Parts: sequence; structure tokens; C-alpha cells
Amino acid sequence: MHTKIRTLTALAISLMLAMSGCGKKINNRVPDAAADEKVTINMMHLWPATGAPGQHQVVNEIIAEYQAENPNVVIKQEVLDNERYKAKMKVISAVNELPDVGMTWAAGYLQPFVEGKLFTPLDELLPSDLKASFVAGTLDAYRVDNHIYALPLEFNVAPIYYNKKIFAQYGLKIPTTYDEFLQIVATLAANGVEPIALGNKDRWTGSLWYMYLADRIAGTQTLANAIRGTASFTDPGLVEAAKRIRDLVDMNAFNKGFNGLSNDEVKADFISGGAAMYLIGTWELPNYTTNQDIQQSLRDNIGFFKFPTVEGGKSHIDSWVGGPGVGLFVAENSPVKSEAKKFVKYFVKRWGEESVTGAGVIPATRINTSNTELPQLYVDLLNEVNSATRFTLFADVQMASGAAEVHLNEIQALFGKEITPDEFARAHNAAIQTDKGAARQPTEKAGED
Repeated sequence: MHTKIRTLTALAISLMLAMSGCGKKINNRVPDAAADEKVTINMMHLWPATGAPGQHQVVNEIIAEYQAENPNVVIKQEVLDNERYKAKMKVISAVNELPDVGMTWAAGYLQPFVEGKLFTPLDELLPSDLKASFVAGTLDAYRVDNHIYALPLEFNVAPIYYNKKIFAQYGLKIPTTYDEFLQIVATLAANGVEPIALGNKDRWTGSLWYMYLADRIAGTQTLANAIRGTASFTDPGLVEAAKRIRDLVDMNAFNKGFNGLSNDEVKADFISGGAAMYLIGTWELPNYTTNQDIQQSLRDNIGFFKFPTVEGGKSHIDSWVGGPGVGLFVAENSPVKSEAKKFVKYFVKRWGEESVTGAGVIPATRINTSNTELPQLYVDLLNEVNSATRFTLFADVQMASGAAEVHLNEIQALFGKEITPDEFARAHNAAIQTDKGAARQPTEKAGED
């Protein structure tokens, strides 16, 4: 899930280059073999059965199909949850031991792997029919120097999910303005109800709140320019967004101990009715639609609304924080690179066909749902994606690795009231200027690739 997202550092890349012997693979596996010889493809992904049962099942089904059609191929999986996956990617990249096939995020996260020659270009896997099937702009998020280095699987936006029963109990209506939203928070807090579930130990979760407030107040372009380093985070609108975060903390908008709790720890609290609202990406959508491990009554009780507009702000309610989710890469020095590429192409095509009904996610490829019976929540969010006018990619994905780490640390410090909004802004400027040139990804909904 944001999925989300980055810990690879320049130090890790430098260490990798020193230890890799200019790209030699440190393993004993047999390279691409003849058709009658066994080929083992090592795949690492971040959809465990406990945290992402729908995605996990679809992955297993696709692998089983591929192995049945290619009896000489064995796909060996290593499955880690989101945070463990990121941590392992940092370690194994440093010693040039990436799996043959794995998952990556786009833009700034992708950049160091490409610069370190860890990912192989996948342009050859994109004949016109497959290339045209991707949602507009998704492939661009994985493009570096005119080459595509991963094929996207998901497209995510971040709505505010809410508990219909709690809203009805206190006579609350879906807000369209931020003032209305604040009134909801105040009403819930006054009645002893946790307004918002937040697990900010992971930090990117808090970043979603700042990103939306920065977009709504300062405007999409101002935020994008600041991330690129062509504008300053001391812009009054961006500083105001940081102040609004402090205000939310002061009015007890979030659950107790939010900075010490992970996203996985709090999402169950929201589903069970322990909190009224939860801002998260649509990678969590299966838990509210198709996950049979969650009671139907609980799933039916979840709705969503778009992040409200701020009076006097420069953006509008149809501007989303979101964009391409994870994509599949092939390791540059994989000894079975040719077969790994064939598997990735097969996987991406089948994922687009099966992930909607099998996992309840929004794929990166266009889908025709006219003849498919789908949960209304899924249909409504898919329609929002199709009609959205702007997407601002998650900040920690856009930024180069050093700036992203500063951003995430400063987000946690801001929510913990350890720094002021002005200090938050200055820290960002310093970090982005240091890594300037690595931040990438347009915010406007891109045209056809």
C-alpha cells in the first residue's frame, strides 16, 4: 500500500556500487535457460495474507496460472508487510541482491534505483495495446530519461472514509467546507468519540493531512513548485497548512498516542467503529468492499467524502492527493532477466483483469465494469478517479530520498508539536535545495502516454 513509502538513501546506493563489482550478481542461480530447463524467478511483494488478503489471493492465482502455462518456470515468493518491505529494499539494494521481480513506488523513490543501475528498462514490454491500456499519466511516473523502469499495478487516491453509523448518531452530514469539517471534529470530541484514526508512527499517514491542507490553501501548483524546489515552503499558504495541523492536534482530532501507533494498528480501530473518520489511500478499499474476513455489516457502514475546501483557498474539492501505486520492476542483474520480463508482462495484464473483482482495488489499467457487479463504494470511488481534474502525487514519493526522509521526520515532529510551522517550512527548504533536481512528477492529470 502507499501503499507509501520510502527509505532508500544515497548511502545505500553508494554502498551497493562499492560492493557490487560494477553490477555482478552475487548468487548461484542458473541464468535464463533453455525451454526444457527449470527457471526459478524470485519475486518479492508487499501483500501478505493477513494485511491484504484480496491482493494476496490474486497474486497466488496469477502465479499458479503462469506456472501452469510455463511448466519450466517456478515463481518463489517472499511476502513482507509495507514497512518491512521498505526496510528490506534498503538493505538488499546496498549489496545488489534485489529479487528478480519486485515492487517499487514511482518518481523520487524510483530514481536512486535507476541511477544505481538496479532496475532494468521495460520499454520492450509495452506494445501499443498494453501501453494504451494504462490510465493516462501512470506510465510517466515510472519514466526516467525516456525509459520505463516499472509497470504500474494500481492507481490510488486518498479519500476520507467515515463511519455512517457514528455520523447518523450525532446528526452529522458530509462536509464540503473545512469549517464544516472542524465542526464535526468538535462535536465528536465533545461527545467522547475519537474523530480521526491516525497511525503516524509510519509518518506518511500524517503527510496525507498536510498535503491536502497545503493543496487546498496554497493551491496545487504552489505545493508542486515547493516540492520541486522552484518555490519556497515559507509561502504563507504552506505555512498556514502546517498551522492547521497543529490546530487539529490541539482540538484532539486524532486518537490518543497517534505518533507512536502504526497505520496497521489503527485501521482496525476505525473499521470496528472506534473512530469516526480515517484518511487513507484506496489501497485500503478492499477492507470495505471485498474482504470476507470483515463482517458485512461493518463494510456496509463505511462511506467516503472528498477533502473539503478551505475558505479563501486556491484549490478545489476535485483535486486529489494520489496517483500511481506500486509497480513491478525487474532487477538489472537478474540471471533470469528474460523470463522475469515475460512474467511481469503477463502479471500486469492479468492483474488488470482480476484485481477488480478479486481484490477490490483500482488497477492502473483501464477496466470496463459495465457488466460486472461491484460494491457501490468501489463504483463511486472509481467514478471519482475518472472525473478528477488534478492529482498531486504523495510528497514522499515525489521527493528525492534525502528530502523525503526529512519531510517524513518533520511531519511527525509537527504532529508531535516538537517544531513550529515556520521551522517545518525552513527544514523542507533546506532539504529540497540539497536534493534539488531529483524531485519529479507533474500534478496535473497527464495526457496520453
